[in-house]
Amino acid sequence: MNIRQVLTALCIVCLTSLVTAQLPHTEQGLVERLENFPTDYISPRHVDIWTPEGYDPTKKYPVIYMHDGQMLFDSTNTWNHQEWKVDEVLSQLISEKMIKPCIVVGIHSSKTRYADYFPQKAFEILPLDIKNRYVPMDSTKRTSFTFPNGPQADNYLKFIVKELKPFIDSKFATISDSTGTYVAGSSMGGLISMYAMFEYPSVFGAAGCISTHWIGGFSDNDNPIPAAFLHYMNKNMPDSKSHKIYFDHGTVGLDSMYTVHQLKVNYAMRDAGYLDNRNLKTDVYLGHNHNERYWAERLDEVFLFLFVQ
Repeated sequence: MNIRQVLTALCIVCLTSLVTAQLPHTEQGLVERLENFPTDYISPRHVDIWTPEGYDPTKKYPVIYMHDGQMLFDSTNTWNHQEWKVDEVLSQLISEKMIKPCIVVGIHSSKTRYADYFPQKAFEILPLDIKNRYVPMDSTKRTSFTFPNGPQADNYLKFIVKELKPFIDSKFATISDSTGTYVAGSSMGGLISMYAMFEYPSVFGAAGCISTHWIGGFSDNDNPIPAAFLHYMNKNMPDSKSHKIYFDHGTVGLDSMYTVHQLKVNYAMRDAGYLDNRNLKTDVYLGHNHNERYWAERLDEVFLFLFVQ
């Protein structure tokens, strides 16, 4: 991996320490913020809820939970001055009647992002020497890429499922079952989105996994992590009759390392009964790099696949 790719990866983690308190500006729809949402499972963090133009509390709306919530709506508030353009993309799709109106719950990431998003049950089956790299006993060796308190993905999902989702369902007009509850994210957020649907198939009916970080770290040389993810997935596959999942990746930077691993995942999904362009979609975007600019360009494809039954 060259230095440019490393710096790209480092920049992604930089956003975890630059969570802004300023409410994002949106072109359409309304954002409300839950500041430092209280939780028994993880560190408190902001949660932004976007409702579409014409939101009517007497109707019921599907909900998509999205990770790295501070990056979704307003590039003037983000560390790299990029955004997903979630409100613009969704508003256009809704106005063109390509999808029905929906609600977005953007969960801000924190300095524990890496520990929060690394699928925990896959981590637990890694060789001990690999696990020790991520949970070093020596505190001086801990970084943004280690787990100072161990992996936290299971607690992160408990926060969403047991605390945040019940609150959202009580305050907003949601379709609360799995037919109207989705999850999506990019990079490590793609991993935790897959993990959310696999761990809680009765809660999440669909997942959008964008530039999924199958290598787990920053090298693909003699790396056992992708095999651990695949092993976990094969053992915990949700029912293809009631679930759907979207994958994609680019061909530049970190994304260039994902191709071989994504192909293996695709085969596993098909073996489990998932059918291309029905409940499984996987795309490769030539020339796309690993950042919000490119994720925004293909976000309409993600939403169209997840929201259109």
